Amino acid sequence: MDRKQNNFSFKDFFSLINQIHPKYWQLIVGIILGFISTGASLFVPQLAQRLINNFKHISTNLVVITGIIFIGGLIVGALSGLILGIFGEDVVAKLRKTLWQKLLHLPVKYFDNTKTGEISSRLVNDTSQVKNLLANTLPNAVTSLLQFFGALVIMMAMDWQMTLIMFIAVPLVVVALLPIMQQSRKIGRRRQDELANFSSESTSVLSEIRLVKSSNGEPKELNVGSNRISSLYNIGVKEAFINSLTQPIINMMMMLLFLGILGYGAIRVMNGSLTMGALVSFLMYLFQIMSPVIIISQFFNELSKTSGSTQRINEMLNEPEEIAQDEQNVDITNKELKLEHVNFSYEDGKQILHDINVQAKPNTVVAFAGPSGGGKSTIFSLIERFYKPTTGEITIGGQNIDQISLENWRKQIGLVGQNSAVMPGTIRENLLYGLEREVSDDELWHALEMAYAKNFVQEMDDQLDTQIGERGIKLSGGQRQRIAIARAFLRNPKILMLDEATASLDSESEAMVQKALSSLMKDRTTLVIAHRLSTIVDADTIYFIDHGTVSGSGKHEDLVKSTPLYAEYVKNQFKK
Repeated sequence: MDRKQNNFSFKDFFSLINQIHPKYWQLIVGIILGFISTGASLFVPQLAQRLINNFKHISTNLVVITGIIFIGGLIVGALSGLILGIFGEDVVAKLRKTLWQKLLHLPVKYFDNTKTGEISSRLVNDTSQVKNLLANTLPNAVTSLLQFFGALVIMMAMDWQMTLIMFIAVPLVVVALLPIMQQSRKIGRRRQDELANFSSESTSVLSEIRLVKSSNGEPKELNVGSNRISSLYNIGVKEAFINSLTQPIINMMMMLLFLGILGYGAIRVMNGSLTMGALVSFLMYLFQIMSPVIIISQFFNELSKTSGSTQRINEMLNEPEEIAQDEQNVDITNKELKLEHVNFSYEDGKQILHDINVQAKPNTVVAFAGPSGGGKSTIFSLIERFYKPTTGEITIGGQNIDQISLENWRKQIGLVGQNSAVMPGTIRENLLYGLEREVSDDELWHALEMAYAKNFVQEMDDQLDTQIGERGIKLSGGQRQRIAIARAFLRNPKILMLDEATASLDSESEAMVQKALSSLMKDRTTLVIAHRLSTIVDADTIYFIDHGTVSGSGKHEDLVKSTPLYAEYVKNQFKK
């Protein structure tokens, strides 16, 4: 069972590696140099035999040749290790780039269902495990096989009787170690899985540390984290126990084998059927035989660990990417946006949107109102193409938006969301985020002024180069919102989507930003989600979304008269 699994994993492993087109010539050169180094090490005992047998009449040339082969073997071995190390680093770098590119092109749905810590573990820990097997363990196993069979052939040629003793003894050592190696493989794989879980959970907790503290969640998270650490500790103790057994058993077996062959060899030397040099040489080959046995057992242990890593990486690489049916570049200026009979569910059997029909004419303001959880933000996510409708279609100028290049489509859309998403870095970097054109400082300041953010940025010590911290924690919610609005000014989108864009602002700031948004909304189609009456009352069309359906549409006054649900919502929400 284990063997089949390892064979499958090995095939899977090279299938993964082939995807990144590694420099196999480095691997081949490294292994060839390893063979040369191993060949030198196999030849040294033969020279040692001659030196010992001719101790009274040592040839200077023989000493020099022995020294050259010994030192040359070490140098070639070191060079082999260097080339294989470079090969391994190249593989892990390419693999991480491939994974990173894949991650950036995966749909939002993937990140809804996968923890950030798990993704980080695959990107860092699993790729390192793959590199370790390919650049270290595999070449060592290959050269060890040469060393094993090479030493065995030479020993058979030297003395088949003593080789037969060893040939019987070595399998006994392997049989004795087999249960321990199997346990080591299982524990190694468990440790990799537990490390991934611990990494995932710790990342999730630390990224929401303010929630933890404000909710007095430290005891709960301490308990959960301690359990994970204890689990890792228990696995580590088992691994230490296995390792503590392995070395003494190997040493004991080696000692018994060594003493057995030494005793038998000493008898042979005394009766003159074996020279002392041959005995010493034979014992040197004995050590060269045992080392590959241990290395090859480690190889299967590493392969078992890596099979889990390979499986997890392949799962990620096999995830479907965001992709357009036809990568067309389309100018959406002055084109009508429509949602026609759109249904959507995040999970099977849990439908969120039901037969949504929405029409946004060019250069108009379309507002979406309704209770929280009704599906308004989901409609925005579908327009942004974070998700695809289950049925129905979204069109721009009569063309399905799925036929337009994702990059081209999103370049023409500006989204200012509820959470004022910002990236770690400076204010300048956040304003320029995603822009490909050159932008002058004057243009940046103008955008900040239009978003009523110029004053607070000017008051900062480093102004545009002020570091805002992870998730913009050094800025207030209102400041982050205005930075996001300034970024939308710089993008100059054809369709502007405002998802509670003024939610984080106080009354004074809201009034200023509403003026900025009024300016930003000119000459472009604007979609607005808002709970505040002042934001939606002047919209050209309002869609009332309740429980994933359009309960009514029209202007504010008309909706109040025609749609009782909207009238009740306005009365409750705005206290009218």
